[in-house]
Amino acid sequence: MFTLPDFGQLQTYIDASSALDVEQALLEPNCGLAGLAALLSPAAEDYLPELAARSAQITSQRFGNTIQVYAPLYLSNYCVNRCAYCGFSAGNTIERRVLTLDEAVEEAMILHGRGFSHILLVSGEAPAKVGVSYLEELAGILRDKFAAISIEVQPLETEEYVRLFRAGITAVAVYQETYDRKVYEQVHLFGKKCDYDYRLAVPGRVAEAGMREVGIGALLGLADWRLEGLALGMHLAWLRKHYWRTALTVSFPRLRPAEGDFQPLVKVGERQLSQMIFALRIFDHDVGLLLSTREEARYRDGMVGLGPTRYSAGSCTAPGGYAHPDLTGEQFTVGDHRPIQDVCHSIQAKGHDPVRKDWDSTFQST
Repeated sequence: MFTLPDFGQLQTYIDASSALDVEQALLEPNCGLAGLAALLSPAAEDYLPELAARSAQITSQRFGNTIQVYAPLYLSNYCVNRCAYCGFSAGNTIERRVLTLDEAVEEAMILHGRGFSHILLVSGEAPAKVGVSYLEELAGILRDKFAAISIEVQPLETEEYVRLFRAGITAVAVYQETYDRKVYEQVHLFGKKCDYDYRLAVPGRVAEAGMREVGIGALLGLADWRLEGLALGMHLAWLRKHYWRTALTVSFPRLRPAEGDFQPLVKVGERQLSQMIFALRIFDHDVGLLLSTREEARYRDGMVGLGPTRYSAGSCTAPGGYAHPDLTGEQFTVGDHRPIQDVCHSIQAKGHDPVRKDWDSTFQST
């Protein structure tokens, strides 16, 4: 099982980094964890253009000029957890709903009609509302209509992930939210999600189940972003070592306005977010980096080609919101409201190709 050094100890690695360490990390073919610490450190702030150039070079070498485009499909906003930062928190008074299978298929087919081939099924953590059987049946219906189906739901056991993989789901995203144990205890107030170690072990279980891809991430705005970045790198390196057959991705969600009016505990601006993205790209050349519609269109357009390899588009975070745009009960407010066509045009304008399908289940032996 992956274990992380004391979160405060990570600060010593950041503090020990100098400008010379940053320059060395930029020159190394593989910078390692010491190099990642340097690239995340204050010493690297004056080297942001160099980080951007190196990140863009690596991204081009590994991924060409392509950016995959996907959309989330929210199935339910019921949740048994009380997380201070989340609009779906059980403590919030919002209109709750769970989509029937027919309604979920309707939402999926709207996305299909808009040109999406990659979808991410999302729900609050309420197994009684959206359980394995529900996901299994829905995947069986959708698997022949989409190139790839991913999920971001409550943590499951290994055998449950095996069932979902057999049903047609090939990727799982599960974010630690924050790698800082003290902050984790502070913002997770009730529910199974309070168990830090249980959640930390989930990506390993996903990989053991044979899933093609595992996504990790930290919710930026809860703890020191530099330390979160270093913890992500350590987690990523551990997964690479133990599950080298599994593709890996990292997401960089920043806190957005949501029901409950939670305010970020630390400030993470666009400059800091960019440094974190560039540092992780230089650290791991092959990891997929996701930039969602939490970010404003201006920023997302500016980051094309510099590191991220996947963009969400046309997102709605309320269950049923594609068929009924007036519905409330969203998880958070999005920052980029553009439809997929506009996002693709912006990607093309930067000389890159928006890819709506880069995978087919016929390539996956079962």
